[in-house]
Amino acid sequence: MRNTSAGDAIKKKKARNHNSGVTINLTMNTEKIPQSIDEYIEACPYEVQPKLKELRLTVKKLAPEAKEKISYGMPSFSLNGTLLYFAAHTNHIGLYPYPSAISAFSKDLTQYHTAKGSIQFPLDKDLPMDLISRIIDFRVKEKRAKAPAKGGSAKK
Repeated sequence: MRNTSAGDAIKKKKARNHNSGVTINLTMNTEKIPQSIDEYIEACPYEVQPKLKELRLTVKKLAPEAKEKISYGMPSFSLNGTLLYFAAHTNHIGLYPYPSAISAFSKDLTQYHTAKGSIQFPLDKDLPMDLISRIIDFRVKEKRAKAPAKGGSAKK
């Protein structure tokens, strides 16, 4: 079963989170894939927007020099290459901080569904902003360490 991102093609979905009884209508309010993070958040269900805004502001606070863009239909931040992605899904918000962060925080992530490079935060619970901040900070330090020397090129 594939998780549907709000950035995917427009599909009307009404999903029920069977664990919480929360129903989220993931209908994008646009006919096209968003071109900015503002457009992405505005196109998401109203109930999800505050969490996405909080996540975005946290990234901007910890990595003010990171560039924002939409990549693969999701909000993305780059700092000497891709820093992370996030996306709204039917039952969760996905954070995609790369496998190194999942490995580094594996003990802190036991209560969340994770995969090689992703974490799922259920929509019916508050985002664990302290944990998310530590993960973002870890990725920022990782990416800054890979910054090219003057005149050089960054490693991928």
